[in-house]
Amino acid sequence: MSDFGASALGLALVVAVAGVVAGFVGGLRKDAGWAEVARRAVLLHFAAVTVSIGCLFAAFATLDFQLEYVASHAARSMALPYRIAALWGGQAGSLLLWLWMLAAYAAAAVIVNRRHTTLIPWVSGMLMLNAAFFLVLLNFVSDPFAKLPPGNVLSDGNGLNPLLQHPVMMIHPLMLYTGLVGFAVPFSFAFAAMASGELGTSWMRTTRRWTLWAWFFLAIGILLGGRWAYEVLGWGGYWAWDPVENASFMPWLAATAYLHSVMVQEKRDMLKIWNLVLIGLTYSLCLFGTMLTRSGLVRSVHAFAQTEIFGILFLGYVVLTVALFFGVLLWRSPQLRAKHQLESVLSREAGFVVNNWLFMALLAIVFWGTLFPKVSEWITGTEVLIGPAWFNALAVFVAIPLLLLTGIGPLIAWRRASGANLRRQFLVPTACGVVAGLATSLGGGLREGILPVLIWAVAAFVTGTITQEYVRAIRARMRRGEGPLRAVATLFRKNQRRYGGYVVHLGVVFLFIGFAGAAFNEERLENMTPGDAVEMNGYRLEYRTAHAIPAQHYGGAIARLALYDGDEPLATMTPERRVYWLEQQPASIPSVYSTLNEDLYVILTAIEPDGSATVKIYRNPLVNWIWIGGYTFVVGTLLIMWPHAPVAGRRKEPEEDVAG
Repeated sequence: MSDFGASALGLALVVAVAGVVAGFVGGLRKDAGWAEVARRAVLLHFAAVTVSIGCLFAAFATLDFQLEYVASHAARSMALPYRIAALWGGQAGSLLLWLWMLAAYAAAAVIVNRRHTTLIPWVSGMLMLNAAFFLVLLNFVSDPFAKLPPGNVLSDGNGLNPLLQHPVMMIHPLMLYTGLVGFAVPFSFAFAAMASGELGTSWMRTTRRWTLWAWFFLAIGILLGGRWAYEVLGWGGYWAWDPVENASFMPWLAATAYLHSVMVQEKRDMLKIWNLVLIGLTYSLCLFGTMLTRSGLVRSVHAFAQTEIFGILFLGYVVLTVALFFGVLLWRSPQLRAKHQLESVLSREAGFVVNNWLFMALLAIVFWGTLFPKVSEWITGTEVLIGPAWFNALAVFVAIPLLLLTGIGPLIAWRRASGANLRRQFLVPTACGVVAGLATSLGGGLREGILPVLIWAVAAFVTGTITQEYVRAIRARMRRGEGPLRAVATLFRKNQRRYGGYVVHLGVVFLFIGFAGAAFNEERLENMTPGDAVEMNGYRLEYRTAHAIPAQHYGGAIARLALYDGDEPLATMTPERRVYWLEQQPASIPSVYSTLNEDLYVILTAIEPDGSATVKIYRNPLVNWIWIGGYTFVVGTLLIMWPHAPVAGRRKEPEEDVAG
């Protein structure tokens, strides 16, 4: 079976190279025959890669320890679902998963978009060029089907990193890859538009849903990663500006800027070059982030170490991709000049331009902070690490204006806004922001500084804008005789991008409410003997006992602490301290008591010989609003992408907004 999988990878490489040649020749000659060869190569490539990844899944399911990759990442103590998920727990398997998703996207793109006879040859060639690179790595550098020498085959494997043996980590990488790889489709269409000379908006309309799909799943992957960190890593937080976290966040920022910017081109035929820059930057950052985490350049629990040649090859390919795309863009730039210019700084398009530059500023902060340790090592010989405090201190000055623009944008007219219009539009949202700021200040919000109060005031302003937009639109439809529920349904059916986008923006508001709550976090480290109690913000935590928890592949201790609100019992907290025998790795499993207002988060750090327990206790106010914001974000994006049948006999109304 493993030999069959390796042969399928070799065949896929030959087919991918043929697809590159056929696609580019077909595009240059405008030859339908070559174009059809390229399209069939894409489909055959998908079949070959599917066979290969299927063989590797089978090897993990049956524990074929003859394969070096299976022996390194699976063990008999692992349940079947985790053995299957171990496929993407290492270098070679994660690359094969990336390749398979790329093959699936490529096949879907050429099937769905066959009518684009001019673009599809170039699209096929570019997608197969990406695939060919990953196939070179898998066939010659990081082979998932490499076998151990017969004398080195053992009866059990090393197993997967215990921190990754969590239900979320069975889904989180799949979501991330679905997002990161998905941007290859709009990237390839943008390249095809420039290479073929079709420089209108056709490629953007064709790839709108593809881009939203990739952006949506990348966001879900980032949120799931935060949830995993919160539940598994045992440090009380959800985001540490880890290099691997940043590697997925950077393309998401560029893609979000693109989704905002593209509507200016649709509405005003402006920013053509800028939109191509953004989609090229987005996919380039997807590749760069993959290189960053798989070259050994950064250190992280998520990262994969690899040989020096791997990093050199991957960096070379990233540079080649950037040079090819932006070289073609430079060649076509004279034909992409905008027909219109900004008429006023008080216009919606000006707001989107500012929005884009703020996204780029945040991207620059994350990019520099991620690479600075390595840059400092290259220049001075000493690696200077940058902690979360540095990122937080700079990012907040960009993030708050971005949140504010989320509320300002819908209130300003296209082209030029009048003073009377601005006064009418801003009255209610501004009042909401002022009232919220005063209320939180008087309620004690200022004790941790002005920042959380400012965030909550801006969040209220944005919520006021969204509410005002919905109320006005629903009232307008009700005046036509529709009921409230039917009016809402009609809004989503006729202008789902605009009103679904407002739901996404509301999710962003909830996220910022949760972020601001971090200013009020409390932390305690206590050594407690049985019967001792600790009080925190009205809670009383009483230590009862601890006992050993021997298991098949790990041991350790579990503590039992009774949680009270005053004298009322609330819950029994059971934090664990584990040691995984095979990997010789300790892990802390926190116990969390959650309410809408806050989490009480307890970590067992040690059990002492005298029976006392050392525990770390966190109080995290409003942290659950981050997960609520994530759910709202998902609902809003689904509302945007939900397909609606055209209404018979009724003219389609123009859409004005795209989700941001």
